[in-house]
Amino acid sequence: MIHTIRAVSQQLVNPTFDEAKDLVSWMGAIQAQDYNMCKWAIGVRLKSCKISAVETALNKGDILRTHIMRPTWHLVAAEDIRWMLDLCGEKIKTARSASDKYLEISEKLYLQTNDKIAKMLEGNNHLTRLEIADNLNRFGIKTDALRMSHFMYRAEAEGIVCSGTDKGRQQSYALIDERVEPAKKINKDEALAKLATRYFKSHSPASLQDFNWWSGLSVADCKYAISLIDKDLIKEKKSKTVLFVHQSSGTKSDFSEYACFLPPFDEYLISYKNRASVIDPQYQLHAFTKNGIFRPIIMYNGKIVGTWNKTLNKNKMEIKTQLFDENLKTDSDLLKKAENKYLSFALFTD
Repeated sequence: MIHTIRAVSQQLVNPTFDEAKDLVSWMGAIQAQDYNMCKWAIGVRLKSCKISAVETALNKGDILRTHIMRPTWHLVAAEDIRWMLDLCGEKIKTARSASDKYLEISEKLYLQTNDKIAKMLEGNNHLTRLEIADNLNRFGIKTDALRMSHFMYRAEAEGIVCSGTDKGRQQSYALIDERVEPAKKINKDEALAKLATRYFKSHSPASLQDFNWWSGLSVADCKYAISLIDKDLIKEKKSKTVLFVHQSSGTKSDFSEYACFLPPFDEYLISYKNRASVIDPQYQLHAFTKNGIFRPIIMYNGKIVGTWNKTLNKNKMEIKTQLFDENLKTDSDLLKKAENKYLSFALFTD
């Protein structure tokens, strides 16, 4: 079944990785809108993991958070960021160009801000967005929330900055050249094949439309990327849609029932254009809104069956759940085990 293979491909059942950086590399990229909860997107897919281990990988620079595809916030492995930017950089740069004129941002100003940002970050001087804005203001460059979003977005797309070490609860920026080892450039065909392989290994079964949505590349590029790895893909037709399954994807496993508490914007749901195979269409607006806000979700036997949220009450974390169908038969012990896995991850910081 589609959802069973996806649960295995996405490492949500019988995970095979111990290290955060290896998991992120396997996934290709992990959407990371919610900085704190995207750490759980890694933790839930590892054999065993505490939040401190993910934060260490982020602070060391093994994993980076940046705008890379679609384009939106993603976590990527450090060794992948350069070739991904070469492949997606132009798309990222043009994504917000329509509002540059309204914000009075010219290409000349981008060159100026890129130069200033690069100089202020030199010497592993990691700075938050607010600290960078304060410095730009001193140089006479007007900053506000929208303009700073564009300035940092462009600096990411140009391969100048990426995420740095955390400052308290705030992400900082650092120079890519001081954070990531130099890498041999690969050509576009190699990059397309590499991205398609990563996606279909970790997201099978998936369609051309799914890959197009996830990557943000043109349909033509996506078709060509799939053709480059055609020998590694098994084609299956469901209704009128062709699904591709990477030959490494297992179709059977030694499990029967399984459950996961997944973070908002999780790859299991967001990385597919068509989500009907894992969530009943009548419940989709409970899991994500029309304007693209994805909630924390409960996955049970491959299906999205409810939502969950956490609250802190007198320094104690509590989890509240809501099933879409209150009459759905579930194993309460299995759901409790999934809940405890999150609590163990989130509360253990040593």
